[in-house]
Amino acid sequence: MKRFYFILLLSLCFRLGASVLQAGDLSVVGTTDKETALYQPGETMLFSVRVLEDGKPVAGKNLKWTRTGDDAKTETGTAVSSASGPLALSTSLDVPGFVRIEVALVDEAGKPVMDAQNKPIRFDGGAGVDVEKLDGVPEPADFDAFWARQKARLAEVPMKFTLTEVASPDPAFTVYDVKIDCAGGKPVSGYFTKPRNAASNSLKAHATYNGYGVASAAIRCEKDTLMLNINAHGIENGKDPDFYKNLKEGELKGYAFNNDENAKPETAYFNGMILRVLRALEFLKSQPEWNGKDLLVSGGSQGGFQSLAAAALDKDVTRCDTFIPWCCDLGGITLGRLRGWRPDDAPGLAYYDGANMAKRITCPVTIVAGLGDYTCPPSGICVLYNNLKSAASRRLEFIQGKTHAYTPPSGQRFVLKSE
Repeated sequence: MKRFYFILLLSLCFRLGASVLQAGDLSVVGTTDKETALYQPGETMLFSVRVLEDGKPVAGKNLKWTRTGDDAKTETGTAVSSASGPLALSTSLDVPGFVRIEVALVDEAGKPVMDAQNKPIRFDGGAGVDVEKLDGVPEPADFDAFWARQKARLAEVPMKFTLTEVASPDPAFTVYDVKIDCAGGKPVSGYFTKPRNAASNSLKAHATYNGYGVASAAIRCEKDTLMLNINAHGIENGKDPDFYKNLKEGELKGYAFNNDENAKPETAYFNGMILRVLRALEFLKSQPEWNGKDLLVSGGSQGGFQSLAAAALDKDVTRCDTFIPWCCDLGGITLGRLRGWRPDDAPGLAYYDGANMAKRITCPVTIVAGLGDYTCPPSGICVLYNNLKSAASRRLEFIQGKTHAYTPPSGQRFVLKSE
């Protein structure tokens, strides 16, 4: 791997509108010299980084940079911004995977400068090499047999449900707080929305799922669609904030991160969560207004993880849209890849890994991910994408400078797709 070096470029030849993290009038922007941010092994990757104030280049700002990667190599350094040209960082990668580049604005003491929301002013991005060759660790030999047993458990529980009408944000829709009996100890709990006076067999169905946390389901209305958004835990919806805070600090504190539970798939927290995902789809399909054809699933982060499981385990799903999906390629850390924020690799979790679920998905799938997202690392996203070979179509959009929580308004974007 080539060592990092800095060049103060004398021209503005690199695009500067990408990967902006705002903090009042200060931002850090970054791009690669290739729009696709994909390189050959050993090829030089050139990152162009600039500090802007009120959208204009500013000199004299202290920067700290870090280079990490799926080759287990790390380098760090410091620099000072220039108004005459962007700062260039050069590196390479010899193995399939990704390089991560972080450039943070720091003060004279080397401490991060924070924005008005108390978040660091920084660029977090990266680039990949031979990403089509990325693969995960072998999946459990009894993966399909395990899920056949879980579906049998679910089938033993009659699908009884209660609908309690609640206030609708749109008079054209009726909204219900729904509870559906389910295996796993907790009911499906969510908000079910449908257009008023819809005819039988006239509507699409769409199940949506939410990110990691302890919160109520959300009310969502969509034209010509039966909508169901469920919370991840089978808990009550619409309660005051203290209700969810107490659960978060008590019974549900650190859920899904218990290594003892995750040693076996039957005891993993995800077991009940995915059983509720499947029962929610059964509920939607049982509604007389469903057209019997269109069944969509979508969600972000943990919701993306749930969407992948839904599409893999219910063949009636006709489309899966997943945004920054969590828990893909959990075993990748054993292969030297950068770790994301997620549970430790454990034998039981392999049955829930989104990359393994991907092998069972046959409907079209769209994925949006970030090159600076190290809650859901780009290497794992590519393993997911590569495993979608049975999907009717697959589309992956990467955004330069996107982290898990932030999407730059004008970051470089590129798409991998197969139709």
